[in-house]
Amino acid sequence: MAYLELVIAAVAAFLLGFGWYTALFGKAWQAETGITEEQAKDGMAMTYGLSFLLMVVLAYGVNYIINFHKSEEQTFTHGAFHGMLLAIMYGLPAVGINYLYQKKSLKLYLIDGGYLVAFMALMGGVLAALKF
Repeated sequence: MAYLELVIAAVAAFLLGFGWYTALFGKAWQAETGITEEQAKDGMAMTYGLSFLLMVVLAYGVNYIINFHKSEEQTFTHGAFHGMLLAIMYGLPAVGINYLYQKKSLKLYLIDGGYLVAFMALMGGVLAALKF
């Protein structure tokens, strides 16, 4: 396996997250979580570093599923489908269970769940596209 593919996919997901949680939904996310600017900045390096590491782990899992297909069958769209499917079937229910017990809002679930589906689809697309 080419580990560079995993890193590239994680970078793509990380960059998507930057836009998702700043330009698109930053203020709404902050309001729903109750996290202040100061709290968000506290331990930022560790948060970003561990998040990136976990994205590499997720990329490994998505790549594992994608690799059940022949290289010539792997396209960006096909990989994005698998990433999205994994997010919908495993990620969203797991996050949903946690949010129910933590009494988190539906709005926060939609923001975070939407990002999960988007970045897993992006990861899958990138991973499959890099097979050529």
